Amino acid sequence: MKKTLILILIIFLGISCGPKSTIHPTNGNQGKSVVHSHNQTTVSKGKCSIPMRRDGGVCYVVVKINGVDMEVIFDTGASDVVISSIEALFLLKQGKLTDDDIIGTSYYKVANGSISAGTVIRLHSVQIGTKVLSDVRATVVDNMEAPLLLGQSALERFSSVSIDYKNNVINIE
Repeated sequence: MKKTLILILIIFLGISCGPKSTIHPTNGNQGKSVVHSHNQTTVSKGKCSIPMRRDGGVCYVVVKINGVDMEVIFDTGASDVVISSIEALFLLKQGKLTDDDIIGTSYYKVANGSISAGTVIRLHSVQIGTKVLSDVRATVVDNMEAPLLLGQSALERFSSVSIDYKNNVINIE
């Protein structure tokens, strides 16, 4: 119970739980993750096409994060997979996120130039179509209304990623 309370405080207050604190810009490939797991795996060989929904120039896909379906924004400019504190609390309540999954705090430069803190966590699995990634770095942002983002901490682990706007699918290999 004590560990759960600490996890909630970390998520909401952005308190660092470890020595790893880094700055990652959210624009382009400059935001490469510096914290990596040695157990990263991808299941399923070959090409996979994932249906996407477009709304106002934004591409949305459904992924499974730690076994839970979530609609995320496909964002090649984001350094990490990003979830809000609401999704983190939901995963916590379901037992799909624990204090052992907390890595530390990271700081990001957002579009308006300000620096924001986020709690860095490890997701056990992120399933995109038939592809399953394990030990994916993600950031919990201290904003309950923040959109979920599928960023480079997941996407860079594929050989190729492309968007087929005509057929409204994202192809990954």
